[in-house]
Amino acid sequence: MRINYFIEGLQGAGKTTFVKQLSGYLKNYQVFQEGDYSPVELAWCSYVTEKQYDRILEEYPSLNAEIKAKTVEEGNHRIVCYTKISTDIPGFYKDMEKYEIYNGNLDKNAFEKLILERFGNWNGEGQIFECSVFQNIIENQMLYLLMSDDEIMDFYRRLKSILGSRAYRIIYLDVEDITETIDRVRKERIDENGKESWFSAMIRYVEDSPYGRMEKSIRSRGLIEHLEKRRKLEHQIIDEIFPENSVKIKAKSYDPLTIPHFALE
Repeated sequence: MRINYFIEGLQGAGKTTFVKQLSGYLKNYQVFQEGDYSPVELAWCSYVTEKQYDRILEEYPSLNAEIKAKTVEEGNHRIVCYTKISTDIPGFYKDMEKYEIYNGNLDKNAFEKLILERFGNWNGEGQIFECSVFQNIIENQMLYLLMSDDEIMDFYRRLKSILGSRAYRIIYLDVEDITETIDRVRKERIDENGKESWFSAMIRYVEDSPYGRMEKSIRSRGLIEHLEKRRKLEHQIIDEIFPENSVKIKAKSYDPLTIPHFALE
C-alpha cells in the first residue's frame, strides 16, 4: 500500500511549496489542499443539511450551476467547496463561512465526532494532504473551543487509535523563528493595493475568537505568543503520540533533493 502524506506546520512554514515539490516526485499521487473536497477534513468548505443547501440555492440563483458543481453529497449533508466558486456577489463568502465546521460553529462533542468519523471512514492510499491533521483542527480547538492541552492531547490519542495501521506519515515543517516568519509572510501576502491583507485577516481571526476576546488585545505580539503555544503543543503531539509516523524538518531549510526518500521508507 502506498504511503499517505500529511504536510503540517505553522502558517508560513512553506507547506504549499512542499506539497508541490513532493507531488512533483510522486506524480501518481492525489493531492488535497485547503478548499478542496477532502475525505478527512473540511477546511474552507461549508457543511450543510439538505434544507440549508436548498436555502443557499434559493438565496443565490445566479450561482446555482457553480454551487452544484462544487458540491459533494455525504449522507444527509452537502459539502460545498465554496472558496472554489468565483463571484463578486456581496456577502456570499461570509454567508457560506457560517456553515463551516470550524470557528466554533460546532460544539466540542459534535466537532470531534465529525472529524473522527471522517478519518475513520477514510481508506485512501497514495494521497498527499496539506494541513489536514493539525492547523485547522487545533486552531479551532485552541481559539474557539478553548480546549485545554490535555483535552487536545486526548483527542489526538483517539485519532491515532482510529488511524490504526493505515500507511501514513506526518511531515512537519518546523518554523524555528516565528517572529521572522510572520514578518516575512505579512510582506509577501499583500493585496493589489499593497495592503497586508493576510496579516490583517489573521489578526482578526484570532481577535474575534473567544480566546482573543479573553486576551483583550492580540495584534502582532499576541499572535506570535499563540503560535508559539501551538507549535509547542504540536511538537508534544508528534513526540508523544505519533513518533513512529512523523518526521520534523526545518521549514524553508530542507534540501528538495532529499524529498524522494520519504516515499521509499
